[in-house]
Amino acid sequence: MTNTITREQAPATGNPAAAPNRSLVTAVWVLASLAVLAFIAYNARMGAVSPRIANPGVAGAPRPVDALWGRTDWVGVFQVWTVVMMLVLAAGFVWGWRRYPRHPVLLMAIAATAIVWQDPIMNWAPYAVYNPQLWHWPEDWPLVRLSPTVEPFIVIGYATFYLGPYFPAIWILHRFQARRPVDSFVWRHPLISLAAVVFVVGFVYDAAMEIFLVRTHLYIYSQVMPFGSIFVGKTYQFPLLWECALVTVVMIPAGVLLYRDDTGRTQAEKLAQRVRLFPTRPALGAFLAMFAILNVAYFLYGAGFLTVRAGRLATSVACPWPFPEAKVYDPNGFYERAGQPGPYFEGHWNTWMSGQPSGRPDVEPPENGGRCGPGHA
Repeated sequence: MTNTITREQAPATGNPAAAPNRSLVTAVWVLASLAVLAFIAYNARMGAVSPRIANPGVAGAPRPVDALWGRTDWVGVFQVWTVVMMLVLAAGFVWGWRRYPRHPVLLMAIAATAIVWQDPIMNWAPYAVYNPQLWHWPEDWPLVRLSPTVEPFIVIGYATFYLGPYFPAIWILHRFQARRPVDSFVWRHPLISLAAVVFVVGFVYDAAMEIFLVRTHLYIYSQVMPFGSIFVGKTYQFPLLWECALVTVVMIPAGVLLYRDDTGRTQAEKLAQRVRLFPTRPALGAFLAMFAILNVAYFLYGAGFLTVRAGRLATSVACPWPFPEAKVYDPNGFYERAGQPGPYFEGHWNTWMSGQPSGRPDVEPPENGGRCGPGHA
C-alpha cells in the first residue's frame, strides 16, 4: 500500500533559501557590531584629557560635593550597565530581525539610535555637561567638541529612551479603546490620543530617569532658567518643565509613526507610500521616513533650548562646579559672577549662536565671594 502525503499533511520545512539569507544577515550584524566595538575601544578616553577642557591645576578627579547616597562608584556602575544593556539589545535585535525581518519597531530602534549624531549639539543647547570620567570620544573631534565637556559612549542607548514610552502608551490607549464605544474620541482620533498618552508617559519617564542621573553626577545642567526648574542653584538642578516637555517632541513621533490602522500598516509605512519614497522597497521607505522625522523633531527639541540660551535666560548655575578636573564651562560668565573659582572656558558656538556676538562677556567676580565661592556646598 502506497502512502501519499498531501501538501497540507507535509511537515513545514520552511524556505531552504531563506536560512542562508538569515545566517548571512546575522553574520553581517555580528561583524558590524564587533567593528563598532573595536572602533570605540580604540578611541576611548577617560578623564579630562584635552587641554581645551583640562584644568592643569588639579590632579585626579576630586569631588567637592557627594553624589547620591554618598556613593563614589556611580560612573563605573553606569559604564558596566551600558555595556550589558547594549549586548542585550544587540542580541535581542538580531533575534527579532531573524524572526520578524524589517519589523517597524526594529526599524524605529535603528532610527532612534541613529539620531545620536546630533547629541553634541543637544548637549550644547541646554548646557548638559557630562562627567569627564565617563568613557568618551576624543574631546577635540569635529562635532564632538560642541559638547560642553565630553561626548560619552552611553548615549548609544537612545533607542531605549526615545522609543521606551511607546510601549506603555500603546497599551494604555488600547485599554481606553476597549472600554469606550467606537464613536468616542480615542477611536475617532487615535493618533492624537496616542500622542497625548506618550506626552504624559514620556514626561514622567524622563523626569524620573534624569533626576536620578543628575543626582548621581552622571551629568549636570550647568545653567537653567529658574522658572520651571527644580533644585535651582544646586549641583543637581534640573529644568523639569522645559526638558521633560521638549523631550517628548521626539518621543511622540516615534510612537505615532508606529501606530497601525485598521489596514495593519503603520503610519510610517503609509507616509512613505504617500510620498513615493522607495515604492519598491517599502521597509526602506518607512525607515527613511522615521529617520527624517525624528531628526527634525530632535532639532525642534534643540531649538527650544536655543531660545533660552540666546535669550540668556538660563541664569542659575549649578554650584559648586562638580568636575574640578575640567575647566568651568562658563559661556555667559554667570559662574564667575557667582564666585565659582576658575579657570573658565566658553566652549564652541558662543558668539551669535548664543546671542553673544562678542563671545563671553567680561565679568567682575563678587567681592563677598558669592554663593559659588569656596566653601559652598
